Amino acid sequence: MASNPERNDARRGRNRHPHGGFRRRPESASEDWIWGWHAVEAALANPGREPAQLILATPERARQIEAKFGRQDALETADNQRIAQSLPQGSVHQGVALRGPPLESAALSDFAPEPGAVLLMLDQVTDPQNVGAMLRSAAAFGAVGVILQDRHAPRFTGALAKAAAGAVDRVPVAHVVNLARALDELTDAGWRAVGLAGEAERDLGAVLDGTPTVLVMGSEGEGLRRLVAEHCDELARIPMPGGFESLNVSAAAAVALYEASRPR
Repeated sequence: MASNPERNDARRGRNRHPHGGFRRRPESASEDWIWGWHAVEAALANPGREPAQLILATPERARQIEAKFGRQDALETADNQRIAQSLPQGSVHQGVALRGPPLESAALSDFAPEPGAVLLMLDQVTDPQNVGAMLRSAAAFGAVGVILQDRHAPRFTGALAKAAAGAVDRVPVAHVVNLARALDELTDAGWRAVGLAGEAERDLGAVLDGTPTVLVMGSEGEGLRRLVAEHCDELARIPMPGGFESLNVSAAAAVALYEASRPR
């Protein structure tokens, strides 16, 4: 199975063009920015990041950043209005923004199927806020990585990075061409795929057994696609004794990751 040539990895920070060399977007491209203290601090702590521009609203904040991370050649100070002009309208930037090339993608072979290990796979979940929240949950509950289909994934900058609160730089992410083939590759490597589906007969807690597990989450509206569900080893549901029909996909992922993180 061929993985996406643009590789996104929490350890490395270059965007490799599929025809060789490296591709950088224009400096004015607002989609290349991340903002908010948690997101920017995590990016600066990631040795794979190569910031092209770092803007802080006050000299005091600049001193705090340099005291924590050392001298930053890309750093400049500007007022909040100047920062806001570089970002999409309405961005809550907290007086800090960073621009740089995207991270590299992890390969499926980077994920070791160790006992208790958990991967999170997203089947066409495209809302940046949801994906960011799911990355944050993945980091909180110790998931070893996240897998998305490259054609149906938002950029890991902007609102997504803000919602992830630094998890973009802490959780390795793999972008693949075909999720069903990726599941076959992971199964051959020793992973067990469990798809989350409301119509499943068994509860998630009863299905999990402590073996290396890929939790597969479907999109907000459609759920798991048929072919992806067919490549799962088993389907499971999150029990809802309160009688409510469903959870937001990011909330469901948090519940599933918590359940999967419990010792078995």
